[in-house]
Order: sequence, then structure tokens, then C-alpha cells
Amino acid sequence: MRKSLLAAVGLLSVVLTSGCALNSSGPGQAAGPAQDGPLKGATLNVGSKEFTEQLLLCEITAERLESQGATVKRTCGMSGSNAVRGALTSGAIDMYWEYTGTGWITDLQQKETITDPTVMYQKLSVMDKAKNNVVWLPPAAANNTYAVAVKTETAKKLGVSTLSDYAKLAQTDPGNATFCGASEFFGRDDGWPGLEKAYGMSLSQDKVATLAEGPIYNAIAKNNPCNFGEVFATDGRIASLGLTVLEDDKHFFPPYNLSLNVGSAVLDKNPQIQTTMEPVSKLLTTNELQKLNAQIDVDGKTPEEVASGWLTANKLK
Repeated sequence: MRKSLLAAVGLLSVVLTSGCALNSSGPGQAAGPAQDGPLKGATLNVGSKEFTEQLLLCEITAERLESQGATVKRTCGMSGSNAVRGALTSGAIDMYWEYTGTGWITDLQQKETITDPTVMYQKLSVMDKAKNNVVWLPPAAANNTYAVAVKTETAKKLGVSTLSDYAKLAQTDPGNATFCGASEFFGRDDGWPGLEKAYGMSLSQDKVATLAEGPIYNAIAKNNPCNFGEVFATDGRIASLGLTVLEDDKHFFPPYNLSLNVGSAVLDKNPQIQTTMEPVSKLLTTNELQKLNAQIDVDGKTPEEVASGWLTANKLK
């Protein structure tokens, strides 16, 4: 990703001054750094994107680092992948959780299709460190891949269970193939443009609606304004709202395993970050994140409450 010095400076200013980019403190947030620990004396800035899972991971990371003695600033809730990635490469933040598929396709602009998550991580981590001084710590098992979901009753009614089925529906009955997605999904090669190309389909603009990430799930469940929509595989609302994820039978969506991205200079100065975060990463499975995300999106808890409770339950703070 090529950025001019001016863009980096401007981004740094936005991150440091915009209240919209910061996630405010809330119940469950740690009181501050532990008096002692392997990260005592370190001052770190943890960032994230703006959706539920990222806000949760931001707080989990901040509280875990604080439990090991670090002083942590939270820059949770930045708008979009490009913003938070730019903040990391410019030094405005020190780390955030990213998805391997996003790193490979969006950040590094690679066209090679990789379906093996291990191969994806190995190639991505080597290339990004060499080109951008970004270190991808060993990934979690959680794979928050993009997916297309539909209300289970609607899927049965329309006879759709795979993305190939959906592509046929888009051609023969576009009025029932209406689709909701977020603006970022519609602009990514690993999103809507690539999906249309891979499955040989096309929908007119009046059959497509752009919504914020959160409302998409309820829109699908209510069949208004769409029957189908973009979702994330680890979202707890898939089960709670009675949605079905369509099988990606052509394996279009690449792996999106979670990895904590850290600036190389930051990790060189504080190598204990990796050992501190390793037990967190090992616990983050797809199923575990679905449950944690559901506590926020379905049960109404705050990311701070869920993060604190989870870390305490797993004896990580």
C-alpha cells in the first residue's frame, strides 16, 4: 500500500484528535497496568476497526497487556480497514487484529488465490514484514471469512443452499435475489465485485442495498430490504436470528484467520508482547468468537464487560 508522507501525517492527526475514532472507556475496563509484569514500563497503543468483534478484540488485547504491566492507550473503533492499517504503518498505533485474507488481498494487493490458511499466513507474514515492517503474530484458529447468508425459511422456499444456487437465482429471479452489503464489501476484490465474477452473476443496482455492517443481519432476517446479505462467519447473530450461511462451493472467499499485527520496531523493543498474547490467540476459535460476539450483539453487553469476563474466566488477567 503506497502512502505519501503527507497522507501519513494527516492520518496521524485524525487518529489522535478525532473522538469518533476512539472507543470510550466502559464497564469492565481494567483500572490500569499491573504493578509488575514482563511489560512493565511499556506504553502501547492498541487500535481496531469499528465492528463488534474488533471492538471486543481491542479491549481483550488492552486488558491482557495491562495485566502484564503495560500502560495501554485504546484507539478502538476506527472506520474501515484502510484507516486502521494506515495508522499501524504510520506509527499512530502499535498493533491491531487483522485477518489474513484482508492482509493478502487488500493490504498487499496480491492476486494469487490461496485457500490453504497455513500457506496464506506464511507468504503474507514474510512479505509484509519485508515490505512494510509489519509483523503478523501466529494466527488464531478463528476464521472470520466473508459469507453470504439468508433467512433459513427463505433459503428453503427458494431452494438455495450454495452460492452457485444464488447465482442462478440472480439470473432467473433477481427480485428474490436482493442483496445487502456494507460499502467496504462492495468495493473490495474479495467482496462483491470478485464474487460476481467468480460465480458469473450480476444484479442491477435497484436489487442491491448498501447498509452499515450491523443492520444487515436484521435486514436479512426480516427480508427487508433484502433476502440475502454479507455476513461474517464468527458473528453470533447468524444462529440467534435463524440465518443460514450459503456454501461457498467454488471456494471464492480466502481464509480470514485472525492475527495480531504489530509494528516491527514495537515488537523488537517489547518482544514480550508475543508471549503475552499467545494464550489469547490459542483460545480464539470460530465457535468461541461467535459466543463472545453474541454476548454483545444479542445479549446487549458491552465489549468491555465481555472482554473482562472472558479474560478472568480464562485466568488471563
